[in-house]
Amino acid sequence: MSNTNMYVGLDIGTTSIKVIVAEDVKGQLNVISYGNVRSKGLSRGVIVDIDQVVGAMKEAIKDAEEKANVSIDEVIVGIPANMLQIEQCRGMITLSDNNNRSREITEDDVRAVVQAAMTQSLPPERAVIDVVPDEFIIDDYSVTDPREMQGMRLEMKGVLYTGSATIIHNIRKSVEKAGVRINEIVVAPIASAQVALSEDERNFGSILIDLGSGQTTAAVIHDHKLKYTYVDQEGGNYITRDISVVLNTSPANAERLKTTYGYALASMAETEESFSVQVVGQQEPEMITEEYLAQIIEARLRQIFGKIYQALDGINALSMPGGIVLTGGGADIWGIKELAEEIFGVRVKIYRPEEMGLRTPTFTQVIGLIEYGVRQSEINHLVRSVVHNTSYRPNIKSEPVDDSNQELVHYQEEPEVDYIASPADEEFQAIDDDNLAKKGIRDWKFFKWFSELFK
Repeated sequence: MSNTNMYVGLDIGTTSIKVIVAEDVKGQLNVISYGNVRSKGLSRGVIVDIDQVVGAMKEAIKDAEEKANVSIDEVIVGIPANMLQIEQCRGMITLSDNNNRSREITEDDVRAVVQAAMTQSLPPERAVIDVVPDEFIIDDYSVTDPREMQGMRLEMKGVLYTGSATIIHNIRKSVEKAGVRINEIVVAPIASAQVALSEDERNFGSILIDLGSGQTTAAVIHDHKLKYTYVDQEGGNYITRDISVVLNTSPANAERLKTTYGYALASMAETEESFSVQVVGQQEPEMITEEYLAQIIEARLRQIFGKIYQALDGINALSMPGGIVLTGGGADIWGIKELAEEIFGVRVKIYRPEEMGLRTPTFTQVIGLIEYGVRQSEINHLVRSVVHNTSYRPNIKSEPVDDSNQELVHYQEEPEVDYIASPADEEFQAIDDDNLAKKGIRDWKFFKWFSELFK
């Protein structure tokens, strides 16, 4: 794709593979085409047959290319949160020359300090997915972007995301065999949060639940970072399978019944409203009430949400002010918001994309992939180009940043106090009561959760 203002998101889902082509015009992202084909070779969000996935991927890419009259050669691809680990990382390099004098920091220096931060003992079954910088430190000063500044020592602190080496390899291999390059790999909940959560929700703390076809992922987002994930190996396909088994009808009929007549709460369905169901082995269809169908759906959803509730309640995450945002293809069922509010006991809302033709929750992740890729700062893109061994595209930013007036903040070690942390984090900045009051957060339990869980 020769136009550097065009971006392509690739969502490799259990039920469908989605490709979206979008153009960044003066900071406004416009979707110009998409491809959406039925998946093959995936189970519970994980690739189990590369050749089948490649075939479906090629079909989706070709569909998007023909609609937009463009040639797609690179994509931003999402990776599921299966086996995801989150930990702090830290790297440092010396900048002084042979005469022990400070010098100006270059992009190569940034790459070197990122490599230093990534250098740690990882077991062979794990690989680095992403590195998100929290801050750069030049000598004793904390900065956002160290390029063109001067110093004798450069340090980077950030968050390291690692995952299954097998999952990452299979995704890379499938994309390469489909004839396109990977520009960036983004952890799926991070991408979805970019569009499904507001700025305040990502800042103050929210839970994003993606009810996909093959699995359901709950993600805790706080301070614009992914802090915790929980993956339940059940999703919308399990609801369809339950309907198929209980009503003795084909999976295709079961899916149609779920989307056409289904309710997540049996109390919301009509007790006297009925519809015909084609039963396997019978010539004449049977009549089923909406209430009976809703009872089947509600039973499975209660099981899924119940396990997620236990995981989130165990770490006091439900006390976050942002509540819960539901998305994903399985979230498009009448009454699911009311059922989730009953089970979790917090405010729940459903997110649906606003793009024309894509206004269903199933497109949240693929749109989020593009938004996340486009909206990241230049320095973040430079860091991620090191992680993914891709070319750095400085023009990917929608707005230039003037570093000439960048404020320097003196850095000093903080005393040991309660802090917000991601897994294995022991160095997040302390948050005192004054800062809590400014953010309008009343419940201290949530912040104690991070301290107790990850210390």
